[in-house]
Amino acid sequence: MEKVNVGIVGMGTYLPEKIMTAKEISEATKGVWTEDAVINKLGIRQKYIPGPNDGTQEMGAKAAKACLENCKMDALDIDVILCIGEEWKEYPLTTSACYIQHAIGATKAWGIDVQNRCCTCVSAMKIAKDMLIADDDIDTIMVVGGYRNGDFVDYTDKNMSMMYNLSAGGGAIILKKNYGKNLLLGSKIMSDGSLSRTAGVEIGGQANPFTPDNLEEGRKSLRLMQPQAMKDRLNEVSMPNWFFCIDESLRQANMTRADIDYLDVLHMKRSGHLGMLRDLGLREDQSIYLEEYGHVGQIDQILSLELALKRGMVKDGSVVCMIAAGIGYVWSANIIKWG
Repeated sequence: MEKVNVGIVGMGTYLPEKIMTAKEISEATKGVWTEDAVINKLGIRQKYIPGPNDGTQEMGAKAAKACLENCKMDALDIDVILCIGEEWKEYPLTTSACYIQHAIGATKAWGIDVQNRCCTCVSAMKIAKDMLIADDDIDTIMVVGGYRNGDFVDYTDKNMSMMYNLSAGGGAIILKKNYGKNLLLGSKIMSDGSLSRTAGVEIGGQANPFTPDNLEEGRKSLRLMQPQAMKDRLNEVSMPNWFFCIDESLRQANMTRADIDYLDVLHMKRSGHLGMLRDLGLREDQSIYLEEYGHVGQIDQILSLELALKRGMVKDGSVVCMIAAGIGYVWSANIIKWG
């Protein structure tokens, strides 16, 4: 029996019109962070701010339409929609995959929302591959979603500098059974549940519900709830876990670090980005630093790959290492052989 392969047909993104500059971020911190430090340390020249019609589900739908156009595909060809859109969306408890299914006319598909914070795209691509291999009735899966968690950021909270980069946008990527090219060859995900409540939106849930007194605070309550514990644990395990995921996904693909041509990586502070390239033996021109975009959550991987293809940084034969991490805490890597 011939082994099933899973390939990427194409992708699409949506970014809002409005931006927030490094200068504006600096001003929002009340001068705690200078414009120069925002640019050179945090690595943000600008990021995207959602407009009045840029809801999480709507941005996902716009990206899905762009993806279908780029792939020259009909929405009726999609069997499953795995929605990676954030839980912060237009209406709580509505299903984003179903909204996007209707918006693009994918009437033959079924959909489900999956969540792994900023790891969700890489995680959902693994889920999609496993589903395509396991289920004879599934041929084509769209992974899609929108992101705007930056709404919750309090720029006067000094502990939150790691999230000043939170941006907004949508992304979609289509995977197909036996596509024969742009193959997803290896995936590894790992998580550390001891960090599950070290960061998140503190006010507005069941444990700490909204009251008339905390409403305004709650709207900006994405924060590090255990800042020292989170920092200490991440310093101990984050990079080893990330490199374990990279090496394990490479092993599945019968490759080594030396085979990586392009690092598709989420936005992080500048020193972290450069350090990761150095540790992997890669040059700066083997990745795109998303300093003009900020951190669009789990959309970063789709955005980075789309930019790399447009710039000719990924071409036939290129090996792409796609990596992500999300609060919770989760680390992940995918290996893709392009062409």
